Amino acid sequence: MLAGCDGNVSALAPAGPAARDIAWLWWAFAGASFVLTVMVVVLVAMAFGAPRVVNERRWTFGLGLWFSLAILSVTLAAGIWVGERILPRDDGAMEIRAHAFQWGFAFTHPGPDGPVETVDLLILPAGEPVDIVITSEDVIHSFWVPQLAGKMDAVPGHTNRLRLRADAAGRLGGLCAEFCGIGHTAMEFDVLVVPADDWDAALADPDAATAEVTPFEEQADD
Repeated sequence: MLAGCDGNVSALAPAGPAARDIAWLWWAFAGASFVLTVMVVVLVAMAFGAPRVVNERRWTFGLGLWFSLAILSVTLAAGIWVGERILPRDDGAMEIRAHAFQWGFAFTHPGPDGPVETVDLLILPAGEPVDIVITSEDVIHSFWVPQLAGKMDAVPGHTNRLRLRADAAGRLGGLCAEFCGIGHTAMEFDVLVVPADDWDAALADPDAATAEVTPFEEQADD
């Protein structure tokens, strides 16, 4: 089961601030769910004991209403806090267009001599905020780089925006997270994060840049 906690498409191996917030929220929810599960198991075990007099106010209002309301309120507040932190800002960040199609992604990067287009290869500058402008050619897809941010749908005739920022240079994985046809399982793409100073060179020769950059998970192991 723990094999899903690592790898280049694991949301629990964050490589950017938004993914760290999402991972923190996941662990908090997992911990709270564990506590609630233990409580329910204890209550079920108690039900098999001898009949006893119980305080209806404590069980119905205390645990049934107020305790549940407190848990839901904290959960809602945490979700709103994380959601607000990962929203795109109107701060002049670089824009890269991601156009989904059956079954791949075409990326348009703002190069120094004009737009640079790649297929199934997204190139990001390390440490810099980037807004991904997401559109679709045909059906609904979902753009997802698990180690950098949450999912965002690609909807025909509509534009969505997702903020990404990677901590350091490396190679990450991306995929479509919405079933979109018979080729969905192979709809994956690579994310190449390069030092900001090497951005222009990486756009000029993506293949060479990809060969030179170490996958992020290998850096973490080292």
